[in-house]
This record gives sequence, C-alpha cells and structure tokens, in this order.
Amino acid sequence: MTKHHPHDYLPAAGHDAFLPGYDLLARLMGFNGVYRKLIEQAELAPGQSVLEIGCGTGNLTIRAKRSQPAAEVIGSDPDPLALRRAQRKVRGLSGIRFERAYAQRLPFADGEFDRVLSSMMLHHLDSDAKADAAAEVFRVLRPGGRLHLVDIGGDAAERGGLASRFMRHSHLTAGNLGDAIPRLFGEAGFECTQVATQRHRVFGQLAYYRAIRSG
Repeated sequence: MTKHHPHDYLPAAGHDAFLPGYDLLARLMGFNGVYRKLIEQAELAPGQSVLEIGCGTGNLTIRAKRSQPAAEVIGSDPDPLALRRAQRKVRGLSGIRFERAYAQRLPFADGEFDRVLSSMMLHHLDSDAKADAAAEVFRVLRPGGRLHLVDIGGDAAERGGLASRFMRHSHLTAGNLGDAIPRLFGEAGFECTQVATQRHRVFGQLAYYRAIRSG
C-alpha cells in the first residue's frame, strides 16, 4: 500500500512540523556559502528580472535581492507555509515578492526573466516533472538568459557523504547523477554545463550548473 502524503509537493523542511527549524538547519549545513557561490555565478545586474524556483522560506531569493538591490526578484514555491515565512522576512523591502507556483507550471510570461535560480530543488522531482520544469524555465527566460542551479549531482553518490547510500537507492536523486542534469536541460534547448563542484559532508558532492537559453 502506498502511504498517502498530505501534499502533492515536498514541503521545504520535508514535513510541515519541521518548518520552524528549517532556516537553522540550512545554516548548520553550510548553505549560506552555497547561496553566495550560486549568486556570484549568476552575475546579477541592475534592472534584471530574477526568479527562484522552489524558493522554500526565501533564503536564496532574499540573498539575491540584497546582492543586487536594483534587480526585480521573485521567489516561487508550491508550499504556502514556507512562502508565508519568506514574506515575513522581506517586510519593508521593495522589488521582491513571493508567489505560489510549481516549477513545472510557472505562472509567468514567455521571456519574462533574465535569470532563474534553483537550489536543492531538482532532486525532489520525478523524471516527468523535471522535464516539464526544464521546459518551463526555458519558456520564461529571455533569449540569452541563464539558469543557475545547484543540487546533488555529478558523481555525488561516490563521494561518501552521510546520505550517499540513500542517494544511490533513491530513483529521484539517481536522476541527478552523472551527466543527467546537462542532458535534461540540453534536451529542453539549453546549452548546459557543470561549472563547479563542492564537497558536502551530508550529500557527498554538490554540483553547480549554468544553462543558457541560446535561442
């Protein structure tokens, strides 16, 4: 029998009850440095429109806005509880907002964004949803726009993190390994390359990718 899950998405903290501790856990796991590195790779500029997909409680979205105050920044996520926490963090800030949306069904116009960001979200999606999300990101980026993504990837399962055994046996995570992410976004029309890797004590290895919409 399949266990019923109350949501059709994975909550930011894995379960609604764990949400209050999510930001602390992210800091303890070193994700502030991960966010900083991803934003540096994105090379945000004044006047750009920036979208984060799967923003959770908004940590990366907010850092992106603070790194480039003259950009318009949107965080999107299907989890209304996480979005409520994110919105509380940006009271008094302009040029930033949060919207409820699934990565595979984005409620934005064609070519609306210069940059799309994604952090530790892709491995939660099954193969069909990944393909749909890649197509949606391609659609909402302008020609020449870029996706910057960090996730479990490359040869992560061989790098001995605490979760490496789980990753080898999870069909969702296995769909990120090897060259799966560049192939996924290549099939959606991007020029996608792995630009960096980072050793992580839990996940084994994180991989950073840049995907350019060339046409």
